[in-house]
Amino acid sequence: MASVYAISIAILGAPAFAQQVSPADEATSDSTVDEARQDTIIVTATRREQSLQDVPLAVTAFQQEAMSEKGIVSYDGLARETPGIVLNQPTANFNTITTRGIATNGYGANLQAATAIYINELPISSNGNSTILDPTLFDVERVEVLRGPQGTLFGANSLSGAVRILTKKPNPNKFEASTLVDFGLTDGDALRQRYNGMVNVPLVSDELALRVVGFYRDEDGWVDNLGTGIKGANSLKAVGGRAHLLWEPTSKFDIGLLIIREDNEPADSSLTNPDRGDFIRYTDRPDLFQSDMTSYNLTANWDMDFATLTTSSNYSKIDGKFIVDLAGTFGGGIPFALDAVGHDENFVQEVRLSSADGGNWDWIVGGFYFNKRRDIDYDYRSSQEFLDTRGLTGLPDEYYYRFKGYFDAIESAAFGELTYHFSDKLWATGGLRYTETSVQSHTLGGGYNSNYLTAALLGFTNTALTVTPVVAADGLKVEADNVSYKGSLSYKPMDNLTTYASVSTGFRSPVANARAGLASGVDPNDIIIPNGADSDKLTSYEVGMKGAFFDRKLTANLAAYYINWEDIQVQANRLSDQAQFATNIGKAVSQGIEFELGYYPGNGFSIFANGSLSDTEITDLTDEEAAISGAEEGLQLAMPDFQGALTARYDFTISDKDAFVTATAAYVGDFPAMLPNVPGQPGVPAATFDYTDAYTVVNAQAGISKDDWKVIAYVENLFDDKSITYVHPEGFLDSRYARLRPLTVGVRLSYEY
Repeated sequence: MASVYAISIAILGAPAFAQQVSPADEATSDSTVDEARQDTIIVTATRREQSLQDVPLAVTAFQQEAMSEKGIVSYDGLARETPGIVLNQPTANFNTITTRGIATNGYGANLQAATAIYINELPISSNGNSTILDPTLFDVERVEVLRGPQGTLFGANSLSGAVRILTKKPNPNKFEASTLVDFGLTDGDALRQRYNGMVNVPLVSDELALRVVGFYRDEDGWVDNLGTGIKGANSLKAVGGRAHLLWEPTSKFDIGLLIIREDNEPADSSLTNPDRGDFIRYTDRPDLFQSDMTSYNLTANWDMDFATLTTSSNYSKIDGKFIVDLAGTFGGGIPFALDAVGHDENFVQEVRLSSADGGNWDWIVGGFYFNKRRDIDYDYRSSQEFLDTRGLTGLPDEYYYRFKGYFDAIESAAFGELTYHFSDKLWATGGLRYTETSVQSHTLGGGYNSNYLTAALLGFTNTALTVTPVVAADGLKVEADNVSYKGSLSYKPMDNLTTYASVSTGFRSPVANARAGLASGVDPNDIIIPNGADSDKLTSYEVGMKGAFFDRKLTANLAAYYINWEDIQVQANRLSDQAQFATNIGKAVSQGIEFELGYYPGNGFSIFANGSLSDTEITDLTDEEAAISGAEEGLQLAMPDFQGALTARYDFTISDKDAFVTATAAYVGDFPAMLPNVPGQPGVPAATFDYTDAYTVVNAQAGISKDDWKVIAYVENLFDDKSITYVHPEGFLDSRYARLRPLTVGVRLSYEY
């Protein structure tokens, strides 16, 4: 990695960057160009409004206009244009973001995601073997992607970073309306329809307003399922919206009620089996990873002159279906599937007090409380046809194992940050967060188990299966308390250049295994499920620069980091029955550099580039840890050595209309998709081990606009690249590989009133 730092030292003498935002033609107005520059972009990554250039951490900010032009409606577009980020998306409603290599695979079953995802004040990221909603990115103020641990301000599970989706607030001063419609064709015949609309209505001038957003998506699929006989099986329907009521009785007080509803229902998974074809899968029935969310948020702000008091209360309900064919576990020899239906209830409360701007001191103090209860029905099934053919009796229906369970997770924290400005050019920041977490799982009585798997695998026929009741049990309560801290020093040698150095820490909540102590019903000598996994933690060291140069024609951002990751939480699978569990293993190091560059030479041309060069590996591992997890010392983590994107844009006029053409080429290197060996069998290579493909995907757009309307023609995946972007780490699936979406062409039409 010495070469990485040699490169970083060389670049440190050159300009640095902030964030790419598409500027209009410089001939139109200087103010429009100014809006594209980093020192005019305001973010709230530090929980207070601050110029992006002055934030002492790596932040990429996306604004609505740029996202709409590029068709960024979910995480995939964000990841493609953010350095140091990889999106692991096997199918719709499965989104695990890897930041700076802090992941051992792209799935993370049983584990809390290492990158926190927020919609405003609501954390929606979850553990890897549950559905995670694809939120719609329409009528948002911006999306902020924060890289590096954010434990002091964003809690226990922002171990490696955070993604913040910030929606637009109602405007009590004027009526507004907008619409965005997208029609596209994927793979020649799969129709994509996306409809979005917004209405903002002032109810009382300057005091009360209502903003309503609605969306509907209807997208044909392009993956054929041989087992179900359905062509284009991975079709998608999604519907939802937001209603935000804001009351501002005075200039010093406001209170808002925000209701969000999203229902996302893909008809089947997009995972494929390369042995069957590029876009071919096989399951007995559709795999359903469906999710819907209803969220209620009440937020109030009170300006007390010396400081602003903010209180945010959030209650949400998230329902998910995790219905998956597990027959790949035994090579498709016997029917084996799981129908899991989950229901989450979450309550989040945060209160914080932020100092007023001005003076030498800036500070923020606050408290945070989070309570989640997740109820899950686990129903494992065979098929009635198989049971009848074998003559296996004794079950009430096709389900051979049914039980209900739930877990409670609680997090409470107190936090604070303090910044002292030695001068306008030099300031220091320190932050602390004390967090207590607890999680406990419970099994409810009333279910049953059977010896179906043993009987089916051993070829029993005309046999009455043995059915045993599931006994209620309380799992081990796992508790932890942790202190996160960060410190940074920022220096502006000139007005258009900011440098910083920082150290920060993060951790994840402990994990309680739902079936701790359970032996395998197939092989009693296999691993006994352990109690759970303790919190893992990391320490990150970072230096960076942000600046604008040559009369602000060049903007640049550079960050170099070194991360120590200890007591790594990993997912393991028992070989005999594919039971999942969480445990801890040794240490890893991730180090690298990230860059973002923007060049505005004039005459309507602009060029943007971003990328990351990283080196990740497991550095410390005992023989026992290697055996239980399948890991190896020296293994590269689930992160490419290099990723990057290059965008070129030209803005011009046609008569009295504004027009543009732009294209983006994004490259992602290959990386190991999982740990290489079989858990419980030291040194035995896992048959499922594989790498993703290195690939380059090219997207292009051309648009024309006048006054309030805009039309954009686009092509996605111009060269119809079929590279593998994700490999599922577990062997229970017949189809484990995700590919780039095929060539898609279409048009977007928008109107703003």
